[in-house]
Amino acid sequence: MKTLKFKLYQHKRNRYLKRTINAAGVIYNHCIALHKRYYRMWGVHLSCAKLQTHIARLRRRNYFWQLVGSQAVQDICQRIDKSYQLFFKHHKKGVRPPGFKKVKKYKSFTLKQAGYKFLGGNRVKIGSQVYRFCQSREIEGKIKTLTIKRTPLGELFMVVVVDTVVEPEIESVTSKIAGFDFGLKTFLVCSDGTKIESPQFFKKSLNAIKKASRYDSKKLKGSANRERARKNLVRKHEKVTNQRRDWFWKLAHYLTDKFDVLCFETLNLKGMHRLWGRKISDLAFGEFLQILEWVAKHKGKLVVYVDRWYPSSKTCSSCGHVLESLALNVRQWRCPSCGSVNSRDENAAKNIQAVGASTAGLGDVRQSQTAIAV
Repeated sequence: MKTLKFKLYQHKRNRYLKRTINAAGVIYNHCIALHKRYYRMWGVHLSCAKLQTHIARLRRRNYFWQLVGSQAVQDICQRIDKSYQLFFKHHKKGVRPPGFKKVKKYKSFTLKQAGYKFLGGNRVKIGSQVYRFCQSREIEGKIKTLTIKRTPLGELFMVVVVDTVVEPEIESVTSKIAGFDFGLKTFLVCSDGTKIESPQFFKKSLNAIKKASRYDSKKLKGSANRERARKNLVRKHEKVTNQRRDWFWKLAHYLTDKFDVLCFETLNLKGMHRLWGRKISDLAFGEFLQILEWVAKHKGKLVVYVDRWYPSSKTCSSCGHVLESLALNVRQWRCPSCGSVNSRDENAAKNIQAVGASTAGLGDVRQSQTAIAV
């Protein structure tokens, strides 16, 4: 499976797609209300088949709902049913049931086998209207779904999921393995001593975002000035998001070109966010790991994770001695067993490399930091 994203050109006919998204939001909220009412009356979960039958009956009498294709309505019902199934299964872990959404903030609708047709070039027919999109790449493979998404700025994007043949892996063998330790001051510390600093795009743009937010809050609600101020604030946030994502992709390609096996420690992101809040959101470790996994899979590289409870910082990378405790503010310590001086982050990265190599079946690299053949 591969996901392709294209931007639709601005045109007055785009209002039809925006009305369709609004109608999809109304149907979504109606389905949520039906689920809550059904459970309150009967004490059981409303099945997806019954919900689809009921919505199809109501849709025949409501012209506004008919803007949404039948398959898009089925997708809405299936997504709601899947969300409830996850809630019933993991509610003890803090998973919450799906709730109501503001129609103006509803984002998308999805078409599967019907409701759209590609006319060649950069034209696509959705419903009875023809739209043009910025075709940055060719669409190859069998199209599985087509999703129309609306951004907070009101721009429309087309997301196409295609079932492609398995692409040949890009052969780039370096015969090297490395461990990495995430940090708050330094984004990544490599086991070879390399340090990668985080640009912290949100922190750099914080003053501009605060100014735009104040400007937005002072405008009269519902006025044109308020809408302009809101869009200006959204642009500030989108710029930070795009800068961060671009840096993550470049860093992922750099690391996968340099190493064949990359070892990381499993992170408790929710716990870290409770402790450090905005700092963790700006670093976005989880988003980076998702991008790195995709790039590594495409290039035939391996990403290995070490258990979060492994004492990587308290273990001496030279002799394996484990300290009883190590305060967070201690950035360097001397091993009482062998006398070696260990930098906290670099020492943790070396231990993560050793355990990751053992997990991947590459042997023990604790005593040697030389390259290991994969």
